[in-house]
Amino acid sequence: MLTLTLCTLRARWVSFVGSFVALALGVALLTLTGLALAASLDAPDRVPERFAAAPVVVRGQDTLRVPTPSGERTEELARPRAVPDAVVARLERLGTVVEDRSFPVRVRGGHGPGELVGHPWSTAAFAPYRIDAGRAPRTADEVVVTGGWAAPGERVRTDRGTLRVAGTVQGLGFEDAVFFTDARAAELAPLSVQSAIDAEASAVREAVRDAVRDAVPGSAGVRVLTGDERRYADADPGRDAEALTALNALFGTAGGVTAFVSVFVVASTFAFAVAQRRREFGLLRTAGATPGQLRRAVVAEAALVGVLASGTGCVLGAYGAPPLVSWVVGEGLAPAWFRVGGQTWPFHLAFWAGLLVALCGVVAASWRAGRTAPVEALREASVDTGAMTRGRWLFGAALLLTALVTLVLALADDPGDLLHRKTYVTRPMLLIAAAALLAPVAVRPLTRLLTWLPARLPGATGLLVRENAAAGVRRTAALAAPVLVTVALTGSLLGAVATLDGAKAAETRERTTSAFVATAPPGAGFDAAAVERLRAVPGARISPSASSTVYVLEDGVALIRSDARAVADPGALAATTRLPLAQGRVTALDDHSIIVNEEWEEHTVGRSVRVRLGDGTARTLRIAAVMRTGTGDNGVYVTAANAAGAPVDRVDVALADGADADTVAAGLREAVAASGGRVASGDEWAAAASSGPGGATRAGLLLVLGIALLYTGISVVNTLLMATSDRVRDLAVLRLAGATDGQVLRLVAVESLTVAAAGALLGLVVAGLDLAGTGAALGLLSVPAAPVMPWAAVGTAAGACAVLAVVASVVPASLALRRRAVAAAGLRG
Repeated sequence: MLTLTLCTLRARWVSFVGSFVALALGVALLTLTGLALAASLDAPDRVPERFAAAPVVVRGQDTLRVPTPSGERTEELARPRAVPDAVVARLERLGTVVEDRSFPVRVRGGHGPGELVGHPWSTAAFAPYRIDAGRAPRTADEVVVTGGWAAPGERVRTDRGTLRVAGTVQGLGFEDAVFFTDARAAELAPLSVQSAIDAEASAVREAVRDAVRDAVPGSAGVRVLTGDERRYADADPGRDAEALTALNALFGTAGGVTAFVSVFVVASTFAFAVAQRRREFGLLRTAGATPGQLRRAVVAEAALVGVLASGTGCVLGAYGAPPLVSWVVGEGLAPAWFRVGGQTWPFHLAFWAGLLVALCGVVAASWRAGRTAPVEALREASVDTGAMTRGRWLFGAALLLTALVTLVLALADDPGDLLHRKTYVTRPMLLIAAAALLAPVAVRPLTRLLTWLPARLPGATGLLVRENAAAGVRRTAALAAPVLVTVALTGSLLGAVATLDGAKAAETRERTTSAFVATAPPGAGFDAAAVERLRAVPGARISPSASSTVYVLEDGVALIRSDARAVADPGALAATTRLPLAQGRVTALDDHSIIVNEEWEEHTVGRSVRVRLGDGTARTLRIAAVMRTGTGDNGVYVTAANAAGAPVDRVDVALADGADADTVAAGLREAVAASGGRVASGDEWAAAASSGPGGATRAGLLLVLGIALLYTGISVVNTLLMATSDRVRDLAVLRLAGATDGQVLRLVAVESLTVAAAGALLGLVVAGLDLAGTGAALGLLSVPAAPVMPWAAVGTAAGACAVLAVVASVVPASLALRRRAVAAAGLRG
């Protein structure tokens, strides 16, 4: 058996090379994504930064803790609380207490880093920062800056006024800081949520425990940070965990898509390679081979190729993982510390998965090989019969039915689930697999449709293409499969993103009725003086609002965080915004009520709901109105009284009757100039607010899609090389019948284009069905948007497949034409 296997590998090396390449690339991609996924499971231990030299840091409550029957549920508070004054007083008896503050500072005029972080000077020693030029700040307009971008004595224009650099300190790499006097920092950022204590840690803990025991208000959530825990006092201490979660989802999705495409292409390639050997199996049966012997020979060949290809793929994946990681770091998808580790499980998983896919992919083909009759050796025609086996009908129909039934159930139960990334990335796979299995049913009428006009033109090319495609249904379906996957994935994934972007943009435009929108700089807000200046602009009716958060416990066990807008005047909100209300009125909102959306467990007007505000304060609010679910970004609305000091970051402006828009716009810009704010028209703001996914999101999607399309593109070339090399005798017969070399090459090229077109059309049908489901979900959610087919991307993918198909078929055909036609015609497949 081994001798026969080795002889077969040597004699039919082209077919086996095709299978080897398909499997090796699939395993390489699985190894590559597996290594990246493994690296995203653990983050390095981060050390304290700003408070590395502080003995102890005491931080106010920054975590919401809600007990439930299933255990405590926690969420990070949007607005951490300050350390209670009574607790600070007790700590001051132990040693010096230095209050910390952080606030954004923006440099104007293109000088310096642009985005700075302000702190009190007294906290600089805890990093530690040390003066390397000049001196410490002494007056309100004096500062100390990190780095060498400004020299002592230089004046710098910022959104906090014109400042004089009194001194500089060497930067430590984790922030661009600017230090004010303690008094000035307290004016710019009145709230302090943490303090450094120069005292023994045990004494500080005891003082906090005493405060909790004495029931000092707000003391229960106070945290005492020492050692490595002081990193929780740094800015965004959870950024590593968030980055790993995002990377885990990214590479998990990429790995899932890669696994699907790999299994799909490898199984198709192995089945096609076995189907090419029908006469060979018939000859072996004539020589006395039993069906069992043929099956064992085919499986042994697959096992040998699987071992070699899987090992090669693991090596390729190991070399490919570092460049992939460097790319995701460079695109901002991963933090700078992200590296490939020394994990070995991705190699084991990819190797055994590759071998298993090779064996599973050849099992059905081996049964077909075992059923080959001896008379097959005498056949001269290559007409496919029985391309649709009972198993193919069963699995294809089952996958199609599963895709349609799950879509209908999702539309009936939770249409919003179809808008989630994990759903619109994975759902097309069922349709793609079903389409590939049922492709032989559609290939014959589809190719006849595509060749209807060419077959009626002068010359035999069109007629031969039509008959070849009709005679070789299994071959045509196998060659069209990689094109189908390429076009279907491109249309489904990019179409889903474009559709959702369009839906969100439509929602934003629909609800924006304001003439102008004034927005504060990122991370900052308008102070009371800026709001009053805006209010004083003649002809402007303003609606100030702030970003906030509301927490609600649903089903008694799930703590849900919802984004909220806190408004000062519900009447002004109604004049500048058209909320998508299903029940109630905007003007019914007051300090004792809330506007929720239909996603909430309780969403009946007049009913009460228990919520926690952004600082963790528990409130019972009456539901004043209910918004439709939409695309899931509607959030909730409360009044400013329920936003716990959240700064105003957006002001919607409506024009009074008879007001001149240009005059009002000029007044608004003047009012926000000192705060660094921006004024845009309502349409401009809506367009900017719904500008589609950010660079990181787009790069992540392109990574997932790019890996899949790279593999399918190579598979197009690989499969066509196998098919063309197996038609050497057919091409020689055409030459003996009088066809010139140019006519033969044109025939091969047109056949390849026909196959690519058939695959592209099937892929378009799959993408269209998938996007129709997304469109139906949006319709049920009352979102005014239609499905978007990314024709440019789909056309590019289909065109690339067509070019690859033509090149991959014409090049080996032209090489085959170098042999004498008589000699080539005597070859047997």
